[in-house]
Amino acid sequence: MENNDVSRSLKTRHLSMIALGGSIGTGLFVASGSSISTAGPGGALIAYVAIGIMVYFLMTSLGEMATYMPVSGSFATYATKFIDPAFGFALGWNYWFNWAITLAVDLSTISLVVKYWFPSWSSWKISLTFMILLLVINFISVSSFGETEYWLSSIKVIAVIVFLIVGVLSILGVLGNEHFVGLTNYTYKKAPFVGGIPAILSVFVVAGFSFQGTELIGITAGESATPEKSIPKAIKQVFWRILLFYILSIAVIGALIPYTSPNLLGSGAGDIAISPFTIVFKKVGIPLAAGVMNAVILTSVISAANSGLYAASRMLWSMSKQGMAPKAFAKTNGRGVPVFSLLLTALIGAIALFTSFYGDSFYELLVAASGLTGFIAWLGIAFSHYRFRKAYLFKGYKLEDLRYKAKWFPFGPILAIILGIIIILGQDVRSMVNFNVGRLLISYSGLIILFVCWAYYKIRYKTKFLKLKDIDVAHEKKHNHY
Repeated sequence: MENNDVSRSLKTRHLSMIALGGSIGTGLFVASGSSISTAGPGGALIAYVAIGIMVYFLMTSLGEMATYMPVSGSFATYATKFIDPAFGFALGWNYWFNWAITLAVDLSTISLVVKYWFPSWSSWKISLTFMILLLVINFISVSSFGETEYWLSSIKVIAVIVFLIVGVLSILGVLGNEHFVGLTNYTYKKAPFVGGIPAILSVFVVAGFSFQGTELIGITAGESATPEKSIPKAIKQVFWRILLFYILSIAVIGALIPYTSPNLLGSGAGDIAISPFTIVFKKVGIPLAAGVMNAVILTSVISAANSGLYAASRMLWSMSKQGMAPKAFAKTNGRGVPVFSLLLTALIGAIALFTSFYGDSFYELLVAASGLTGFIAWLGIAFSHYRFRKAYLFKGYKLEDLRYKAKWFPFGPILAIILGIIIILGQDVRSMVNFNVGRLLISYSGLIILFVCWAYYKIRYKTKFLKLKDIDVAHEKKHNHY
């Protein structure tokens, strides 16, 4: 008998740690320094707080839908059922494409990080080795993915907590400094705000990229053993993760390192030695600080690649189940792993990866095209939730019957939609002002791909934007645990 079902074997601790450590990566460990350098400590904090609020509302929106209807490939499914099948089709293929390309970027980054210790090693051999390792982990079972992600996320979480303790003690003058530092760097020269509103808006984009991956909790919901318990618990932890890991980390970095420090400009994946975390650890005399942070960053990038391979394969599997991708991609092995979806994702990632080793500009185009897709997915989540709640009440259902309710509706999804549009349009303001058509086509190619996918499906199947009376929310409840 042909098997087309995934396995519901992710435990609550897996989902909680994925939610807790899901988006902690090079965006926090490395690029946070360039954000402070660009907009000053106050400007960076405003941008990260604003995006943090947006992400929190997005996760509560996703949490309400994922608890009510936990499915792999969740937000493409929600867009199909609550907005328009053509939009769900476009959203799903865009998200899959994004993670397949991001997998290649992560594998390239892994080779850079490993070469910190072994500069003579071949980049493509390092990347290929890790690709095979991640494929094996994901092939074994969803539990092996969850367990790997649990421990990788644990390392990241511990690193940030240690940094915050060390940082606060340094600000107070207990460690690394003989005097009380306080918040003097917040009023140094042009601080706390540098470059005005344009600089803060540019950091919005960086902050948005840093938080991408948080929506993974919606994908894992489809393979959770107890979604009605695990998802609300994981979502509640999102608020504390945003507060502790991003806002406090930015605040500590801004207090300890002046925004004029040239070290903060290092925002590339290879600039591990001048990560703001490394600078702070060096200041307090932690031995081999750069090596320790390099190891932490390596776990972060492996975690990102592992999550990307998982998320993309489940999205493709879900699309196939809905008839929006070839049937072969719906097939799973005896352990509920979508084998062909996994293999195609790895293959696309490998092709994109090897174009980068030949310096092909096509690789840069692929990366640029995938850049907006995470934000487009966020918009899809917010709009889907707005439509779901409206249809749910329109059909006469009661809010108290929902296992998990998103707070502050409709303010939450509306705010997320507005900020999402600002981030997407602000992707390349400079090219808009200078009207650089070639650069604009590259920067906004993600939107072009979305529109092409949407138009293809709409024209071929003549789908319509769903009216509230045509949205079948009752049907979802019956299949809550399929």
